[in-house]
Amino acid sequence: MRSITWGDGCLTLLDQTKLPHSIVYIECADYRRVAEAIRRLEVRGAPAIGAAAAFGLVLGAKEIAGTGGFWEKLLAIAEELRQTRPTAVNLFWAIDRMLSTASRFRPERDEVALIHALEQEALAIAEEDAAVNGRISAYGAELFEKPMAVLTHCNAGALATVAFGTALGVIREAWRQQKIVRVYADETRPLLQGARLTAWELQREGIPVTLITDNMAGWVMKRKLVQAVIVGADRIALNGDVANKIGTYSVAVLAKEHGIPFYVAAPVSTFDFTIASGEDITIEERKPDEVTTLGGVRIAPQDVEVFNPAFDVTPHYLVSGVITEHGVLRAPFDQAIKRLQVKKGGE
Repeated sequence: MRSITWGDGCLTLLDQTKLPHSIVYIECADYRRVAEAIRRLEVRGAPAIGAAAAFGLVLGAKEIAGTGGFWEKLLAIAEELRQTRPTAVNLFWAIDRMLSTASRFRPERDEVALIHALEQEALAIAEEDAAVNGRISAYGAELFEKPMAVLTHCNAGALATVAFGTALGVIREAWRQQKIVRVYADETRPLLQGARLTAWELQREGIPVTLITDNMAGWVMKRKLVQAVIVGADRIALNGDVANKIGTYSVAVLAKEHGIPFYVAAPVSTFDFTIASGEDITIEERKPDEVTTLGGVRIAPQDVEVFNPAFDVTPHYLVSGVITEHGVLRAPFDQAIKRLQVKKGGE
């Protein structure tokens, strides 16, 4: 299953706001529709957002071709795409990579070649994501030595990436190897990505899944129903602090209390090598109606004050390991991530 496809100059996205009730695809013929899809969470998950933004920049470049002032307009489009979601670093990584490709051309003379190069780079980002997820899944499955049940939070599956998934990719591979027997999925309030998306993905593949409300995770651990936790990530700092969907921090604290390993699965593109710790991560805050309504029905008093951060930050000391396409990083994370950064710089 692919959440993103490109063809005939159009980006097609699986509308994740409609799942699990209906499968609807959105055709994005211009960069504005791509930006809107990212803001609305019609496409979501850090790797998927990055790939979508890359194709959005291709659409923008095609639109401004031949109008003059190409480079300035391209930078403005890139900035508009950057502003859609402030926390997921893959968004910025993908846009920077696309602009680096564009910078090799003199746009007023080589617009056709530049646009072709941008399209090829966006396709490379998408295909690399699928390959990277495969390597993450293989490394992650090695962590499980005997059949066990795991808990996950939010959705880090094929829907959150281009094709396979990070945390759910590991679960898929471990299930194939008969190392995972069941998945407990937190519902993930307020937007229910666990209930709507993760449970749907796992059911489609025949992987046993039990849906729980977010406030049941501690009791599930207390009863020894799960033996590990695995989640995705939206941004990872140099010291190993991890930003992920709101509620992840609480799960990590509970896992620590119950002596359960807490793993994070993420590609290198999710690491932010420019920030020292999670204190430097910008946390997106979203509209109050995501909390005050459920399925279009208001469940809270009118005019009640709402705090609705989309993400939280799990400190590195609660993380047992970070599963990447280059292997599993262990504490001390600052040293492991520094080695990873040097390795990437040498490629």
